[in-house]
Amino acid sequence: MITAIREVRRAKGMTLEDVARACVPPTTAQTIGRLETGTRTVSVAWLNRIAAALGVDASDLVTLPDRPDVAVAAELGADGVHAPRRPATVVPPRPAPEMVAVTVANGVGDYRAGDEIWCERLAPDAFGQALNRDVLVPRPAGRFLFGRLIGREEGKLHLLPLGAGQRQQVVADPPWLARAVRLVRSL
Repeated sequence: MITAIREVRRAKGMTLEDVARACVPPTTAQTIGRLETGTRTVSVAWLNRIAAALGVDASDLVTLPDRPDVAVAAELGADGVHAPRRPATVVPPRPAPEMVAVTVANGVGDYRAGDEIWCERLAPDAFGQALNRDVLVPRPAGRFLFGRLIGREEGKLHLLPLGAGQRQQVVADPPWLARAVRLVRSL
């Protein structure tokens, strides 16, 4: 099994120490380094701990023969486009049971027509994880609201719609919300 712990950690902008502190229970940067380089065997328990610390699925940290990774050909930055310093791959989006999608019919806010917004459903006790993020919130009679979650208090969610000039919306006690986690845009 080949791990991608280092690649994911660097893509998240985290140091070995950051990951070590984020693990539950915390560990040392040395241990994380050994797990990244393969000098220490990575167990399923370690994969789960590190994945939680990085905020990804454990499956994102391993290269499996049947997973279609895409090679990174170039890196684009403020100073132009350059070849990657090291070989790298990206993992295409994959569905999961808690995922729902929003398709964009007409451009609004940062979104363009044709975009797919992949969202992760959250239960009410996890709504705090979606603050200052775009969310999909169910309403009665099969309707929805989509906007930026700007606050929550006493079971009420405060959403700022994406369109210019629209007023804040308040939703009381929704059974779930879905936090936008990935944007898929065709060019």
